Amino acid sequence: MKNLKDFGFNTNNKTYVIAEIGINHGGDINLAKKMIDSVSRTGADAVKFQTYITEKRVPKDSPIFDILKKCELSFDAFQELQTYSKSLNIDFFSTPFDNDSVDFLNSIGCDIYKIASFDIVNKELLKKVASLKKPVIMSTGMSNDLEISNAYDILKAKTDKIALLHCISSYPTQENDANLSAIAKLIKSFDCVIGHSDHTNDIKVPLLAVAAGAQIIEKHFRIDEKMDCVDAPVSISESQLKELVTGIRVIEKIFGDGFMGITSAEKEIVPFRRFS
Repeated sequence: MKNLKDFGFNTNNKTYVIAEIGINHGGDINLAKKMIDSVSRTGADAVKFQTYITEKRVPKDSPIFDILKKCELSFDAFQELQTYSKSLNIDFFSTPFDNDSVDFLNSIGCDIYKIASFDIVNKELLKKVASLKKPVIMSTGMSNDLEISNAYDILKAKTDKIALLHCISSYPTQENDANLSAIAKLIKSFDCVIGHSDHTNDIKVPLLAVAAGAQIIEKHFRIDEKMDCVDAPVSISESQLKELVTGIRVIEKIFGDGFMGITSAEKEIVPFRRFS
């Protein structure tokens, strides 16, 4: 398994935390900025959005067409949000759902691309994103071993900066369905960064995911519990995200660096070793 610096993240942390704003802004750029402000106070590394043209994402008779249309932001709005995020030292990236959105994100210098679980079998989009030869994070919800491998190979043909996120595409995901054992399987099977995209309504599972080896944690976000938004059932508040980040940094310290030998904590006890 590669580390975060191999992937391209400029961080000294062992775990990269993404606040998934997604479409929780409801199409309101001012609310989106407030959400970025909120994330900046938590210690998270990045904010992530969803960039799409509704008519190219779902059919007009889809039950979610109107919701997506209401939440659709213009390309100009995303450029403004990228600039705003950078001003707060928060990484910005997005999930594109169509080729035009990929081209737009590339035009504004987006450094990282996210593939949603729904598109892991979308070869056209995978090839389009891979052609940019930039870092790609891909969720693996609903996917079997072969589908993940096929998608990985498409990306690998153009870039070696790939991250796979274990994910359960259930909204919300029950703790008993989290299946965190899959993280170890991904680590064993793929020579890339492995993480977890969480859809539970708490922070327990993502903390356990870090202990299981996840180097990236993605979590849906809203400002507070009173905020009414599309993904409210799977979103955590500013205070919860701050608690999650703090917990992750504690886990990183507990795991240490894997050094085997006399540690600084053991030096006083060394004289009592019993050689024979």
